[in-house]
Amino acid sequence: MQDVEDNVPLEDPAVAESRSCKPRTPERNQKGKSIPEASTPRLTDTGNDVSKLSNEIGMNHDFHKEEKVLPPSSVEGKIKETMHNAFWDHLKEQLSATPPDYSCALELLKEIKEILLSLLLPRQNRLRSEIEESLNTDLLKQEAEHGALNVLHLSKHILSMMTLLCAPVRDEAVQKLDNITDSAQLLRGIFQVLGLMKRDRMNYTIQSLQPHRQEHSIQYERAKFQELLNKQPSLLDHTTRWLTRAAADLTTLPPACPEAPDPCGVACPSPNEAACSPEPLSPTMVLSQGFLNLLLWDPDDEEFPETLLADRARLQELQSQLLHLTILASVLLVTSSFSASVLFGSPQFVDKLKRRIKAFMEEFNSRPEEAMLTVSEQVSQEIHQSLKNMGLAALSSDNTASLMGQLQDIAHKENCVRNVIDQRIHLFLKCCLVLGVQRSLLGLPGGLTLIEAELAELGQKFVSLTHHNQQVFGPYYTEILKTLTPSSQALEAEVESP
Repeated sequence: MQDVEDNVPLEDPAVAESRSCKPRTPERNQKGKSIPEASTPRLTDTGNDVSKLSNEIGMNHDFHKEEKVLPPSSVEGKIKETMHNAFWDHLKEQLSATPPDYSCALELLKEIKEILLSLLLPRQNRLRSEIEESLNTDLLKQEAEHGALNVLHLSKHILSMMTLLCAPVRDEAVQKLDNITDSAQLLRGIFQVLGLMKRDRMNYTIQSLQPHRQEHSIQYERAKFQELLNKQPSLLDHTTRWLTRAAADLTTLPPACPEAPDPCGVACPSPNEAACSPEPLSPTMVLSQGFLNLLLWDPDDEEFPETLLADRARLQELQSQLLHLTILASVLLVTSSFSASVLFGSPQFVDKLKRRIKAFMEEFNSRPEEAMLTVSEQVSQEIHQSLKNMGLAALSSDNTASLMGQLQDIAHKENCVRNVIDQRIHLFLKCCLVLGVQRSLLGLPGGLTLIEAELAELGQKFVSLTHHNQQVFGPYYTEILKTLTPSSQALEAEVESP
């Protein structure tokens, strides 16, 4: 497999082959001069793209390539569909002509041969020989010249080879093609399935190389940062202040030190554990607090840690996701106290209610009060209709007004329910850094059980981001933390091996 395939989307075979069937004409401007197809990217742009890809592969263990699906209603989607249909209709006309015109069919068969060969493993020599022999370009041209090229029979033979090469998940798609008797339609189906098979092989290769890619991305990012640090020695100033602030947060004594309920059902340090415990701060505690502080970072604060600038957009996305989950869980907790328990005992009702609430989360970012007014109305209607459908008594007017009022109050940051949920989610994320996501999901406290799936997704993203950056920038964090925490022989191992 060519390396370039990892960085570009798969092209539909119809588009690729349409270029083979008719010569390409350079685009021209109004004065008739040729327009270059594409300008050469600047070196800095290319470097940034490589760095972003390296960072993505390093953090996302499930990294894979997916086909870009255009909405059918979009202009681009309509143009693409029109082009594809025109090409395959043209192929059908050629094969149906008297005598048949095999020019496009030969180009398609040549492309099929190349794809099949690219899917082979090195040891599949017998199948390689069979593909080379049955799809011999020179032989196929001679058959076409004498009108003896049987496209349908050859396509059926191609299907048998695809059966041997495809992943089990594609077996059904290949079998369905065996029922097609129209040559043009069959070739179109073959190309569609071959495109899926190419992506399957690409993703398999990506996953098999993931450990090597991850290690490479760590070394690459660290080397690029070191190059910048050599040119700008002050490049770690903001990172130092970030970790210093995290250490200060852990060492500042609160007015009181009550024992907070365990949010994860496991032994997990609370944000003020260091203040309540005589044990000295550890590098892990400071780093964990530092990463948690990033989820509360003020967008206007320009002193963002230099080591995390590449992930600032991801952290802002996590920050937004955390806010949305806080609002979602707060609405569900308030609503459950007003409605019959039988409603929240129904997964269907809960899922429907969650979808209704999530639909207004983006609006909450800019107009929280208006969004919560709409949410309160939607929730009230949903409860009223569900109770009616189940033959249960409806909420009284006083309870309905109280429910809507409490839901609308969630728009305010000082709302007590919202603050409790926010604290519990932050403690859950801290548990994730200490114990991992799955163990932290055990025994979730009240208010979080209904968003368990969403919490698992948030926790996994957060842990992946923190662990990757800890591995990349561990040596720099170690040097900074030596001045903030007591010396320890295991300091470096603790920082660089999350």
